[in-house]
Amino acid sequence: MPTCLETIGPHDRFMLRAARLALRGRGRTAPNPCVGAVLAHNEQIVAEGWHKAFGGPHAEVECLADARSKGVDPSACTLYVTLEPCSHQGKTPPCTRAILEAGITRVVIGCLDPNPHVAGGGAEVLRAAGVEVVLGVQKVLCQDLIDEFRIWQTTKRPYSILKMASTLDGKIAARGGRPQAVSCPESQADVHLLRAEVQAVIVGGNTFYGDNPQLTCRLDADGLPTGYCQPLAVVVTSTLPKAYSTFNLLRQRPEQVLFWTSEYSAKIPLADELRERGTLIWGLPELRGGKLPGNGEGLDFAGAFARLRAEFGCYRTLCEGGGQLALSLARQDLVDEFVLYLAPRVLGDAEGKSLFAGGAVQSMDETLNFRLAVAASCGEDLKLTYKPRRP
Repeated sequence: MPTCLETIGPHDRFMLRAARLALRGRGRTAPNPCVGAVLAHNEQIVAEGWHKAFGGPHAEVECLADARSKGVDPSACTLYVTLEPCSHQGKTPPCTRAILEAGITRVVIGCLDPNPHVAGGGAEVLRAAGVEVVLGVQKVLCQDLIDEFRIWQTTKRPYSILKMASTLDGKIAARGGRPQAVSCPESQADVHLLRAEVQAVIVGGNTFYGDNPQLTCRLDADGLPTGYCQPLAVVVTSTLPKAYSTFNLLRQRPEQVLFWTSEYSAKIPLADELRERGTLIWGLPELRGGKLPGNGEGLDFAGAFARLRAEFGCYRTLCEGGGQLALSLARQDLVDEFVLYLAPRVLGDAEGKSLFAGGAVQSMDETLNFRLAVAASCGEDLKLTYKPRRP
């Protein structure tokens, strides 16, 4: 949650708590959004709930169940919910029905449903039944919570997260590129929480060859949901490795590895040898010029992202760099969230590896623009979460 806030009133305070609750379900509710709810009475929170998993009770229903377990009368309370309550029958009954049956007369909503066929419907059902409805409390924050849901509703691709760690002068590695940690142990542990929430982890060829990563979530089993599967490992490279090389990914789990490469490289004998081990090879078309600022030759990733969702049910992906891949994804509008672990260190070398690399622009008018959504401490680092600043 944001650390820099203006003076806030009770509405904001309760909605911020609902937003924190919503995040507990992140990564487990897809393709539904993560949602949080609280009941407040006499300026105090008396019950809480959040959407815990796809197919399970929604946040409002969980909150009402918590109230019943505590002997709280919901009809004497105000309900705060980050997303407009649903008014249609899905895997669960409509939340508007549960709210009305509980006798609640005041509902505060963070944001409306982004689905154009649903938006405003739940609020109108409540208003028509005589419930006072307040809209737009902490609206931007609540919209950020469901940004992934908006992507799923309006596109065919997964929600794409870019994660990087850098020094204060924007370097992700020294000029030699040796695999050395930039961020603190707490930040490194936090990355595994991110990996636990996605279905695919993506890296560039330099990371694959230089760091020999595993790209697995190494949290204790107790902290993972039942039936959890390790994320698919996606490597973007024009140079495929030998099928029986000693890279961790090919040695430990070749059937869970996917290489994105050029259409030419996907047809060479080395690609067939990798396929014989169960490794997937996708040839991606080249992207040349076009409207993207400073864009040169590279791979067109849009179709590959859509294919991840269609063939593997990937609703959330995590890209862990490096700089050229990060810039390419950002230019192709495939960064929905940028998580930066900023370490209090200075490399001081102009030839160190930069956060974003490979462009050739001449003016600040050509920048790719982001806005800060969340700032938090993570050990001695800052964890900064950015969203693209869209028109």
